[in-house]
This record gives sequence, structure tokens and C-alpha cells, in this order.
Amino acid sequence: MVPVTTDRPDPTPGPRPESARPAPSGAVRRSLSGAAKGAKAAGRGAKVAGRGAGTAGQYAVSQARRATRAEGAGDSGLSRLIELHAFNAAGDAAVAISLAGTLFFQVPTGEARGQVALFLGLTMLPFAIVAPLIGPFLDRFSHGRRWAVGATMAIRCFLCWVLATAVITESPWLFPAALGVLVASKAYGVTRAAAVPRLLPPDLTLVKANARVSLAGIVGAGISAPLAILASTFGPEWSLRYGFVVFVLATIWAIRLPEKVDASQGEGELVLTGPTTTGTTASTSRRPKTRIPAAVAFALRANCGPRWLSGFLTMFMAFLLRDNPIGDWKPEVLLGLVIGAAGLGNTLGIAIGSLLQRLNPAMTVVLALLADAVVAVVAALFYGLPTLVLLGLTAGLAQSLAKLSLDSTIQRDVPSRIQASAFARSDTTLQLAWVIGGFVGIAMPLVPQLGLGIAAAALGAWATFVLVSRPPGTAATART
Repeated sequence: MVPVTTDRPDPTPGPRPESARPAPSGAVRRSLSGAAKGAKAAGRGAKVAGRGAGTAGQYAVSQARRATRAEGAGDSGLSRLIELHAFNAAGDAAVAISLAGTLFFQVPTGEARGQVALFLGLTMLPFAIVAPLIGPFLDRFSHGRRWAVGATMAIRCFLCWVLATAVITESPWLFPAALGVLVASKAYGVTRAAAVPRLLPPDLTLVKANARVSLAGIVGAGISAPLAILASTFGPEWSLRYGFVVFVLATIWAIRLPEKVDASQGEGELVLTGPTTTGTTASTSRRPKTRIPAAVAFALRANCGPRWLSGFLTMFMAFLLRDNPIGDWKPEVLLGLVIGAAGLGNTLGIAIGSLLQRLNPAMTVVLALLADAVVAVVAALFYGLPTLVLLGLTAGLAQSLAKLSLDSTIQRDVPSRIQASAFARSDTTLQLAWVIGGFVGIAMPLVPQLGLGIAAAALGAWATFVLVSRPPGTAATART
């Protein structure tokens, strides 16, 4: 017989049956009831918030699509190209954010400068040889442009996945893959420029169409950049995988472009020098060739200055601010402020170009070039964060206004049948100017006053050359 312990108040061993347990008090029941009601209310609030967020998102998407389809852009197919450019900028932003930390902030300065210099040198070579042939090549083959645009997206899609592995394993394929992404991005710019005139609606000028496409790119990059930064917090490979997804969608959008993007009937070819071929002689054997107009050549030369400065500042500031930060600011923050100011200036230039009814292109390109030179001098003499931000703002604004002026000059002075070839050649030239500026920025000693002073001197010399080579009557050209 098992003895019963005396310290146990309940003589019955084991747990009590349910019927023997005391019933919960009224306070406990009310507490449980209140908690259940609170949970139900929270659930209803979450549903309302979800419906509100969904409604807001649908409204934002509908308004964006309405803006892209305005003034006949939806009927002509230009809206699809605008949406495609937003995806392109979003993907490029993801790649840039990932590679900025990999190439600039995780590699020793001396090694990084040598690798990036080689990177830009290899980038310049294919553009110098191949890029001038892209426009004429695509014009000769049906279904060329649409699939070429899709190919530039698909290539970057594949290379983003390769880069995502390369940045983790420190693979030697890092720089070749990054080079491929940059070349594909520049090739997209050339093919897009050739496609815009084919999708231009009758109620929209070419300047406004290009401004609208550029604005879509800014919006796409602005939306994508925070998402890429969030993804990069888990590692640089995740922002590249995010870019992979973006370029997959961009490839689909490129294939959905209207078929008239591939049309080339009635077009000719633009040449820089040599006699103009006209009439039936040229049409029987080859496409008719037209020499570039003097006003277009002048605007293109003037545009090379702001584009050169953009490439110079991108590379020079990336290394300068890394090794010589200003005050207690982090290099990443300083570079972000300068690049952000340039982006703001670019946006302001696009907005000004869209709002102004009349614009003197010849005067604008000269003022943009001179403004870059003057502010570069100021930044060299009074080096500091405010002057660097002012330089970035001016560089972005000047580049944007100068490019819009070049576009309007091509629209006015180049026959419509060869405008696609003119845009392809002008974009190729400007991309080469950017690469040369970046190469000079890498080669410069990391001394702020010296580097910015040389940049100001180069811009001043180029502005002098542009003004001396100005064709007669350029200042009196009609406003566009």
C-alpha cells in the first residue's frame, strides 16, 4: 500500500478532471473576448489597408500608362517603347548599384584603377569599330531592330546571372561579364534612338518624344534603385538577381514592340563627309547617302563636351572621393550626392525641354558647354561638397539640354528618311565621348584641384574649337 504524503492538500493523486477545475472568472472571460474582438478588428484593418494599397497601386499604374499613351503615343506604339525604356533603366540601375560596391569600394585603389581603365579601353574598341555599323546594318535587314533590342535585354539578363555568381566567387569572369553588360546597354541606346522616329505619333514632336522616353528612364531608375539597394543588403549578388528578373521582363516587352519598328522603306544613310548621292543612281544599287548638315555637325561637336565631362566626373569622382573623402562623410554618401545632383540636373533639363515651346538649339548647346567649363573652374578653385554638388547639377542639366537641342536640330535639318541613321550615329559619337572622358578621369592623379583644373581647361579648349568651327549663320538659325 502506497503511503499518502501529508504535504499534499489534495488527497487525490494525478491531474484533476475537467469537471473538477474551477471555471474561469468573469474578468478572464471578458479579457479573452476583448482579445478576440481586437484580433478581428486588426484583421479587418489589414484587409482595408491591403485594399487601399492595391487601389493606390492600380491608380498609380493606370495614371502612368495614361501618361505614356498621351498625345497619340498609345496608338502609334511609342508607349511600349517608353515602358521598355523604364525597364531598361531599372535594370541598369540594379547592375550599377551592385558593381559600384564591387568595383570601387571592395578593390584596392591601384588595382581598381588599372582594371577599370582596361575595362573602358575594351569598351571603347568595339564602339569605335562596330557601333557606326549598327544603324546601317539594322536598316538593311527586316525584323532587325525589334529583335536587336530584345537581344540587348536578353544578353544583359544572362550576364546578370553570371555576374551574380562572379561577385561571390571572385571569378575572373567578373570584368568580361561587366564589359558585356555595358556594351549591350550602349547598343540598346543606339537601337532605341533608331526606333523612336518610326513610332512618333503625328501630334508629338521628336524632341518631346525623346524627352518623354528619357523621363520614363529616370522614373524607372528612381523606383528600381531603392529595391536594388534593399536587395544588395543581403549581398551584391541579390541586386544582380533582381536585375536578372527586370531584364527578363524587358526582353518580353522588346518582343512586343510594334512591327513597324523594323520598317526601313524609304530610308537612306547618313555619311560624315563625301559627296551626296541622290536620284535613281543611288537607289538602283545602294541606299541613298546624305552628308551630315553643318548645323547638326556643330550641335554634335558641342554635345561632346558635356558628355565628356559626364564620363570624366563619373570615374574621377568615384576614385577621388574614395581615397580623399571630404570631412567625415563616407565615400559612398559623397558619390551618391554628386551623382544624385547630376540626376536632378538631368531631370530638370528634360522638364525644361518639355515645357519650353521654342528653343534656340545653336545657342543652347554653346551655353551648356560654357556653363560646364565655368562651373568646373569654380569647383577647382573652391573645392568642397557644395561646389561638387553644383558641378554635378550643372553637368546633368547641361548634358540634358544639349542632347535635346541636338535632337531638335536633327529633326529640323535632316530629312525624315535618314533621321534614324542620324540618331544612331550621333548616339554612337556621344557614347565614345563619354568613354574617353571616363578614361581621362581614371588616368588623372587623385588631386582635386589638379584634376578639376585639367577638366576645366579641356572644356575651355573644346568650347573655343566649337565656336571657331561654327558654320556661318548658325547663330541665326530658326528656333525649334
